[in-house]
Amino acid sequence: MFLELDKLTVRFGRHVILDNLQTSVDSRSLGLLGPNGAGKSTLIRTVLGFIKPANGTARIAGLDIRKSSRDIRSQIGYMPEHESFIHGLSAVRLLRFMGELCGLSGKDAMERAHEILFYVGLGEERYRNVDTFSLGMQQKVKLAQALVHSPKLLILDEPTNALDPEGRREMIQLIRDIVKNSESHVILCSHILKDVEECCEDVLVLNKGKIILSGNIEDLRRVDERVYDLRIKGNVERFIAELSERGCSCSLDEKDTLRVVLPEAEKTEIFFDLARKNNIQLRHFYYKRDSLEDLFLKALQGDEKG
Repeated sequence: MFLELDKLTVRFGRHVILDNLQTSVDSRSLGLLGPNGAGKSTLIRTVLGFIKPANGTARIAGLDIRKSSRDIRSQIGYMPEHESFIHGLSAVRLLRFMGELCGLSGKDAMERAHEILFYVGLGEERYRNVDTFSLGMQQKVKLAQALVHSPKLLILDEPTNALDPEGRREMIQLIRDIVKNSESHVILCSHILKDVEECCEDVLVLNKGKIILSGNIEDLRRVDERVYDLRIKGNVERFIAELSERGCSCSLDEKDTLRVVLPEAEKTEIFFDLARKNNIQLRHFYYKRDSLEDLFLKALQGDEKG
């Protein structure tokens, strides 16, 4: 397991910020989601060893944050949301310095700085002062400094923040390549659910300091594979009536799309059998797959009702 949360609890005074978090993740990429104030930043800082838990613990690649925080930090690359540059340095000098801080020799740090800057697409600009870079280029520098020491875990905090469509596309491609071709595990914290959906295998959703949804994204989406959207030509009322008699739940929206939830005992052949029986044309037929946004909103709504 690259990440384990074991009854992790964090308090600031009398306020509980993280409440008894319990989960484990072994995929290559995890999306960390939640509304503002959910506890995402606190969880990241706790994993990095900057906040001491009140109860419980967390483990990164088997290392306990209570006992091995220094070893854990040496294996983590962190891309912060906000600017964190040393002004007046070129990109290659900045990365060399960051590599040395992570324990690389001066020679190795310089070689790695050149290598990573070419990897993120800044090879031709590596001698320029970072202060003169565009926002998209600065985002790439932040990613590069997180990668310079080849971390086992890469934590990315809002990596596409304020990027234009082209910049976002380039950043997403880099993250996907890291997940696929490097040895680093990735935790992606983002308000843009599409970024998480495109890059991550698993998702962890926090709300008010609690886990309200976790698991493999594709597995979570399969929950709704018995929900179908249909468009038909013919006697809609009769079709709905006969489906209802067979235990199906039906609803018709304003665009005349019929949503049907099949009971466990029924198969999709019921649609074709009843259409043939009633001389009805099926013009549109597919099962509904929840987007990550659907899953996120359902989890929040369910948590509020609970």
